[in-house]
Amino acid sequence: MNRIISVAAGLALACGALAGPLAAQDYPSKPVTLIVPFPPGGASDTIGRVTSQTMQPGFGESIVVENKPGANGALGAASVARSAPDGYTLIAASIGTFGINPALRSDLEYDPRKDLEMLTIAVRTPNALVTRPGLGAKTVEELVAKLKAEPDTLTFASSGTGSSDHLTAELFWQVSETTGIHVPYKGGGPAQTDIMGGHADVSFQNLGNIANYVREGKMELLAITADERSPDFPDIPTMKELGYDGLEVYSWQAFAAPKGLPPEVKAKLSEGLTSALKTPAVTEQFAKMGFTVVANDPAAADAFVADEIGRWSKVIKDGNIQPEQ
Repeated sequence: MNRIISVAAGLALACGALAGPLAAQDYPSKPVTLIVPFPPGGASDTIGRVTSQTMQPGFGESIVVENKPGANGALGAASVARSAPDGYTLIAASIGTFGINPALRSDLEYDPRKDLEMLTIAVRTPNALVTRPGLGAKTVEELVAKLKAEPDTLTFASSGTGSSDHLTAELFWQVSETTGIHVPYKGGGPAQTDIMGGHADVSFQNLGNIANYVREGKMELLAITADERSPDFPDIPTMKELGYDGLEVYSWQAFAAPKGLPPEVKAKLSEGLTSALKTPAVTEQFAKMGFTVVANDPAAADAFVADEIGRWSKVIKDGNIQPEQ
């Protein structure tokens, strides 16, 4: 009897050992849920939907987008981190979710380095240093001189505490040895509206979001935080070429899954996503939004996220930035 039980147990273990590889080979065998931890219509939502729809025909199953907003992406990311690592739950989210939340908050219910499997950094866009019309500072040098002559008088609008535009402003103050008044708004739209209306003085906004406002003369564009000049604004310098090292800053979006994916599943997801992102029509659509496609591999994405968390942790610590309660 004991021998029969032992044999049965051995067979069960053998079947279990085979189940993983077989399941991975059969992947996908049902629809995949893509969590977007922000409301519909934003950058993460658009990039998630366009990429997954482009990927879907060759993928073999439908990819269903589910919006689960809250806490700068933390609620949706925590739910993905708790999901089974089988490739049927993914997340498309931003620098805030993957790179800033872990540096800013000690109460997170997820850690992207421990709980999530990065699949690819999808796209990126630089921030742009803009001012309200009539501020009296036409260059970065003039703005820095004004900030030093009138400390803590100019307001810097952001889309919220701990946002990319807020932390870029904080990094700018640290690098330029200046200060300003941070005014957080509930999103980039209201911040941009007050810049154009003259109710706020300065801001670091995503270049793609404010390009038309600059062309229309509703904002003054002083510099961008990219590695090189933008082809859309070739006369505008980068912060780096003006001598402000360390101010190469991009907002970015990425795809991830729960930690522990079978290697075959991870490879299929990564290859499917990067191929979709590199499709000319997708690249062109994202370029119109101000984004450049990155589409790197999981190892490069992991290393990038770790670097971003380390970078923003230092900025947050040096600036004594506290999360909103």
